Amino acid sequence: MRSAHKWRGPRASNRYASWRRRQMSKTTHAMREAARGGDFGRVIALARRDARLSQRQLGVACGVSQSAVSRLEHRGSSPTSYDMALLARAATHLRLPLQLVGLADHAATTHGIDVERRNFIAGATSLAITPISMSEVGKTPAPDVGQAATLRVATSAFRRLEGGAPSRQLAEPVLAHLRLVQALAGQAQETAHRARLASAASEVASLAGWLSWDMGDHGSARTWYGTAIRAAHNAGDPLLRAYQIGSLAQFEANTGNAAQSIGLAAKARRVLGDECPTIADAWLSTVEALAHAAAGDRARCDASLVAAARLADQLGPEPPPWPWVFTFNANKVASVRISCGARLGIPRWVFASQDMATTTSTEGREKQGALLTLDIAAGHIAMGRLDGAFSMALQALEIGLRFRSGRIVEQARLLRRSNASPTPPKVVREFDERLHDMYL
Repeated sequence: MRSAHKWRGPRASNRYASWRRRQMSKTTHAMREAARGGDFGRVIALARRDARLSQRQLGVACGVSQSAVSRLEHRGSSPTSYDMALLARAATHLRLPLQLVGLADHAATTHGIDVERRNFIAGATSLAITPISMSEVGKTPAPDVGQAATLRVATSAFRRLEGGAPSRQLAEPVLAHLRLVQALAGQAQETAHRARLASAASEVASLAGWLSWDMGDHGSARTWYGTAIRAAHNAGDPLLRAYQIGSLAQFEANTGNAAQSIGLAAKARRVLGDECPTIADAWLSTVEALAHAAAGDRARCDASLVAAARLADQLGPEPPPWPWVFTFNANKVASVRISCGARLGIPRWVFASQDMATTTSTEGREKQGALLTLDIAAGHIAMGRLDGAFSMALQALEIGLRFRSGRIVEQARLLRRSNASPTPPKVVREFDERLHDMYL
């Protein structure tokens, strides 16, 4: 019976407080060591036990099963194996600093709305220089910042995974993530909180559109880009809305719908008005160049590319005012000139921009590199260099098949149709065999 009263009375309470502090210190140390080694699942497990929650209880709080929590806690030290959305939700529920599970937080402000930029990084980097205390673990973030920021963590991680993973594998978790964000936005009571969540939903929907485009599902791509535009409108952020409209314009230009693309680009400019940032002006100029190329208008296409290059030269080293795109520079303009040259049949544009476009624009992004390679191959075909063209095209096609990218494979088919020789050489026949033998 004495054990039942072990922590009763003033002295016992002091002993309990002392014991609790020692336990917290041990837990903090163990969590830091696990995070330093990249084992974020163990961090979650330690925090869950310290909070005296079962896996089932944490699963209910995160909207998943007990087995899903168990799998999360046993993922080990491979960052790419984690379900980023679940990891972020679990960390938030357990009141863990996001850097403790490898999710770093850098905030910026644009148009009065905080825009959180997130990078998935190894836990060792942040924890080696940042001491973690249980007092930090116990802090509860404000609803607006905590919920919207956590959701953006997962979106950012999915975007980074997209460059090196088949879109078909990412589509389902991204759509599940979108449904979660939309549900939370629908439940939000405060106007500011609802606006933040609408902004987060717009970013996820845009990513879903990009994945559908890569899979060759153009109908779904238009649906998700439309969803992204409406959510950006609900967020009250003109910069985000203009970006999403411009993204749809870019999609339409690349799929050959010139008139619609030009109209959407003009609409994006109207949304931005007189306060259009230079980087947005430059990017929209490249979108318009692609649209004019789709329409076969060489003069207007060239004028848009010249304007984009001039604006790109004015940009400083500062990051873009939106966290949804990579840094825009002259290399990006060169890549677009190659694409326009391929579509207009102007090999001079392709070869003049080739060196600049390939220096940095495709680094770490094989799918984008494959599309650029196919455009360069089109320039070689226009010059009658079939051996070099189809050798390059075959390499790009292999990347498309490995990633099961409908967009790459369809562009390879268009390239093949541009050469209608009744007696194709061996390299073309080999390309045909590879193209016809594989189904996505």
